[in-house]
Amino acid sequence: MSAPTPQTRSTTVLMVRRDERTCMVSDGQVTLGEAVLKSGAVKVQRAGDDKVLVGFAGGAADGLALFARFETKLGEYSGNLERAVVELAQDWRTDRVLRQLQAQMIVADSSRSFLVSGNGDLLQPDDDGLMAIGSGANYALAAARALLRHTELTAAQIAREAMLVAAEICIYTNDHLTFEEV
Repeated sequence: MSAPTPQTRSTTVLMVRRDERTCMVSDGQVTLGEAVLKSGAVKVQRAGDDKVLVGFAGGAADGLALFARFETKLGEYSGNLERAVVELAQDWRTDRVLRQLQAQMIVADSSRSFLVSGNGDLLQPDDDGLMAIGSGANYALAAARALLRHTELTAAQIAREAMLVAAEICIYTNDHLTFEEV
């Protein structure tokens, strides 16, 4: 009997929308089993002439492959975010190779946001304008909800503070943050 393969855990990505600003932030930690492999990974990027934010969680190579596929779809559909994510989700569900990818993505522009996963999920956030994926998603989301309800902080400030809370609680999340905002 072989030893179990260590589970790769990586990242927390949080998207916050407030006052017509959308901020996406990720931590930089990538772990394998009980070891930190990298502390400064970048898991939030821009696409579509810098008008779209993309954050991914899960396997790093899988996330990058999905990012590339999403960029292609965005180009195919002339920057139409909704059409691009619908087509990506459909491909991800039906393509045998894509179905093997272990990742999730949040994509957002200045007005719309979507969570895309390999299960065929394509979700939009609740009316609060918050969305999170990854190991520390629930911690970051809970902190962001509280800050959104009880402070006047900007989207970027809420994202930063919520991620710092998640980093204090989740062992797979660190405080080396990458921010993008539209």
